[in-house]
Amino acid sequence: MLIVISPAKRLDWAVRDVAMTVPQFQADARALAQTARGLSEADLAHLMDLSAGLARLNVERFQRFDTDHDDLRPAALAFAGDTYQGLEAASLEADDLRFAQDRLRILSGLYGVLRPLDAIRPYRLEMGSQLATAKGPNLYAYWGDRLARALNVQAADLGTDTLLNCASVEYFSAVDPAALALRVITPQFLEDKPGGPRIVSFHAKKARGAMARFVIERRLTDPAAILAFDLGGYAHAPELSAPGRPAFLRSAQAAHAAG
Repeated sequence: MLIVISPAKRLDWAVRDVAMTVPQFQADARALAQTARGLSEADLAHLMDLSAGLARLNVERFQRFDTDHDDLRPAALAFAGDTYQGLEAASLEADDLRFAQDRLRILSGLYGVLRPLDAIRPYRLEMGSQLATAKGPNLYAYWGDRLARALNVQAADLGTDTLLNCASVEYFSAVDPAALALRVITPQFLEDKPGGPRIVSFHAKKARGAMARFVIERRLTDPAAILAFDLGGYAHAPELSAPGRPAFLRSAQAAHAAG
């Protein structure tokens, strides 16, 4: 299986003594950063609904993008949002990271598709941003079908026809379904609530990262094996599942025990 997850707005830029690789779409990241560099603080604040302080920070980031060669970090260790609390990439063993480098992909508005050890610069550019380029009014138009085609090639290199989608709707929408030649499995993570099972965003995001870790640590290649996922107190719920959308449910007691 090839696994995809979303990036995160929050970053952890602590120094990491890890050998890094070059992103496949590095030239595109530079081109998009150049476009973003032409935006004012007000423009950037409007584009991504940022506070004045965050807009100023990201204007500065785009202004110095690709100039400071020491300001690079491996993607899976640099992102620090909810999904990455579940992935806990910093605690993976070296062999786990090597497996992840082959099988885990991070969808990115700026970088397109990243491997865990691909070097990134500090940035914020959500996939849903209406950043206009010569290719269209937003990043979905910019990437077109290229992310789907890249995933097809990477999956073929692994000898798999299956994509485990642990990304958000915003990011996976950038993968053109017409161009994607892979079977997609999108797990659903639900909490058992008094009114019935439902998705709680924070917990679901964390569980997506934990699912990726589960696959990595156990070296899973058979899609059926993900049904044994039990991290964080989740268990497969066949009665809530649909084809291509296996559901995992946890009780309030299991959630409390998992912290």
